[in-house]
Amino acid sequence: MSQDTDKTEQTDEPDFETAIQELESLVARLEQGDLSLEESLRSFERGIALTRSCQQALRSAEQKVETLVRDDNGQTRAEPLEDDEPE
Repeated sequence: MSQDTDKTEQTDEPDFETAIQELESLVARLEQGDLSLEESLRSFERGIALTRSCQQALRSAEQKVETLVRDDNGQTRAEPLEDDEPE
């Protein structure tokens, strides 16, 4: 049964591209100003959840990105991508 739970959890969050599209749609609806206060708040809350999901997906992808480096012997190896931003 744990496999079913895992599948359910995976489908609760949309993939990155779907989340971005939904965010764009939410922003457009909010900018039109035709939503009630309650609908606006629900849309805002959904937008926050989608934003967090996208940020997590980006962090995860960033950790996986590697650069290929050629050493003095001509061998290629993968190294983590260096962060250009100072911390």
